[in-house]
Amino acid sequence: MKRIITLLVLAVAMTMTVQAQGIKFGVKGGLNITKMSISKDVFDSKNKAGFFVGPTLKLSLPMGFGADIAALYDERSADVELETSSTVLPGENQFPTNETIKQKSIQVPVNLRYNIGLSSVAGIYLAVGPQFGFPVADKVFKTEFGEYRLKDANLSVNFGAGVTLMGHLEVGFTYNLAAGKSGEFTSIKDIDTHNNAWQISAAYFF
Repeated sequence: MKRIITLLVLAVAMTMTVQAQGIKFGVKGGLNITKMSISKDVFDSKNKAGFFVGPTLKLSLPMGFGADIAALYDERSADVELETSSTVLPGENQFPTNETIKQKSIQVPVNLRYNIGLSSVAGIYLAVGPQFGFPVADKVFKTEFGEYRLKDANLSVNFGAGVTLMGHLEVGFTYNLAAGKSGEFTSIKDIDTHNNAWQISAAYFF
């Protein structure tokens, strides 16, 4: 199913490329502020910074519409710790704190855009679309909480906005929402993780 979705996305991108009024290549980079939510209330996690960088392509279509696609090397991590909970009784063993899970992946966002020109030198844009992630380093982490295993591929959704300057520079903010679990603690029942992130980015198009 994931291969079919990927092929459909590539087909749409190729069709839009043929019909596009303008195609620009560039480089994009930025910061991840990651929040790892965990599906059992005895766990919590702290926000942790990461980064992403890679090539990007922007397509311009009539009536202000367009699209962008990128291939980004992405690092994000989170410190996971135990919450105070009534389910943990005095004298019971508790999990230690300060466990860090770091994920390295290739992220492929495919966003539809709507552009609003404010002047000949500036404008704003809105963007939404799926993002496909593929781990490129360790998929299994040994922690004091148990073994944590990343999925081979994951899907998330981007909601973003930003400004364009001088036709070459873009600065944007994006919320990347996990569409399913990003991984799981295989040695503990009913513990799944969902990695959401606020992203601050800058892109330069040639």
